[in-house]
Amino acid sequence: MDLSADLSVGERIRVLRESRGMSRPALAQLCGRGVDWIKRIETGERELRNHELLLRLAAALQVHDLSVITGVDRGPSAPVPLGRINHPGLPDIWAAVMQRSLGRSSEQPQDPAILQGRVDQTWRQWHTSPHNRTTVGAQLPGLIRDAEAAVRALEGDQRRAALVALSDVYRLTGQATAYIAPAEMAWVTADRALSAAQDADAPAAIAAAAWNLGNILRETAYPEEALRVVTEAADLIRPHLEEAPEDWRGIYGALQLHAAVTAAREGREGAAWRYWDRGDQVAKSLPASYVHPSTVFGRANVDFHAVSVATDLQKSTKALDLADDIDPDIMPSVERRARLWVEVARGHLQRGDRTAALHVMQMAHRISAETVSYTPSARHVAADLWRNAPRFMRAEAVQLAEKVGVTSA
Repeated sequence: MDLSADLSVGERIRVLRESRGMSRPALAQLCGRGVDWIKRIETGERELRNHELLLRLAAALQVHDLSVITGVDRGPSAPVPLGRINHPGLPDIWAAVMQRSLGRSSEQPQDPAILQGRVDQTWRQWHTSPHNRTTVGAQLPGLIRDAEAAVRALEGDQRRAALVALSDVYRLTGQATAYIAPAEMAWVTADRALSAAQDADAPAAIAAAAWNLGNILRETAYPEEALRVVTEAADLIRPHLEEAPEDWRGIYGALQLHAAVTAAREGREGAAWRYWDRGDQVAKSLPASYVHPSTVFGRANVDFHAVSVATDLQKSTKALDLADDIDPDIMPSVERRARLWVEVARGHLQRGDRTAALHVMQMAHRISAETVSYTPSARHVAADLWRNAPRFMRAEAVQLAEKVGVTSA
C-alpha cells in the first residue's frame, strides 16, 4: 500500500496495523511487548530507535522492507526476515543456550537420575499442556543450566547419564523454540543434542538427537540432508532392535515417520509410503498401548502421520478419508491432536472447502492455542481463511486470524 511520505513511524505502524485488521493487543503479543508500548509508539509518545524492535514490528505486520515503516528518507532500508514468530519466553532460553559457562560450578551438581526425571516430566508437559511453549519455556533455562553443570562436574557413568539428560534437554529446547528461535540458535541446540548423545555413546539418544536434527534440516530447506541423517540413525540402531528396550524401537519408528513426511513434502509418493509402512510395522511389533515418551511414536501417531503424508502429497481425498477413521482422543499428546486437525483443515483447503477448514481450525485452536499460533502450516491456513473466507464466514475467520496472530499480506 502507498503511505504518505509525511507520516511518522508511529503513524505508519498504525495505518499498517489497521489495514490488516489487527488489534493493538495482537500486534503487541507478536512483538513480545505490552499494549501500552504499541500505543505510545503509534501516538508518537515514544520514539522507536531499536533496530531489532523495528524488525519485529515489520515481521509481525508482514512488511517485506523496513523502509515501509521507517520511510525511505528516515532510516535504514533493509529486507525483513519473515517467518519467525516471537514468544516472550525466548530471551531467557536464548540466554541459557548462548551464555553457557565454561568452568565448573562451585555448587553440588544434581544427581543425573533426578535431572532425567525433571526432563521427562517437562516432556510430558510439552505433550499435555494446551500452552506448551509457555509452560515448557519457563522450565528450560533452569534445566539447561543444571544439565550443563552436571556434565562439567561429574565423571564416569554418572557423567554419561548426565550427557543423555543434557541431550534430551536440548532436543526439548529445539521442539519448544521451533519457528520462534533464530536460525543460529536452532542449529546450536540441534548440534549440542547430538554431540552430548555421542559423547555418552548412547545409541538411542543418538538416534533421538538425529530425529531432532532432521527436523531442523527439513524446516531449513535441506530435505536430502534430513533424510540422510534420519536413515543413518535408523541404520545405527536397527541391528540392536530385537534385544533392545521398547523405546529403541519407538525412536526407530519415529525416524521412519520423519522420513515419510520429508519424502512426501518433496513429492516422492512411493518413498513416502514405503517409509510410512516401515513405521507401521514397528508400531505393530509394540504393545497397542505403547507411546514413546518424547516423540509419542505409537499406533495413534502412525495413523496421524498417514494423514500428514497424504496431505503433503496433495491427496486431499485420501487424507480426509484416513482422518475419518481416526479417534483423536486416543492420542495422549495435546499438541499432536491439534496438529491432526490442522492437517485435516489443510486437506479441506486443498479441496476449496473453507467452511469445513474453518470449523476444524477452530477445533484445533480450542485443543491447543499455542500449537496453532506457533506452527507455520496452521498459520498459513488461518491466513488463507482470513483472505478468502466467504462473506458469511468473515467474522469467524477474522476472529480466528486475530487469535492466531496472522494478518493479510
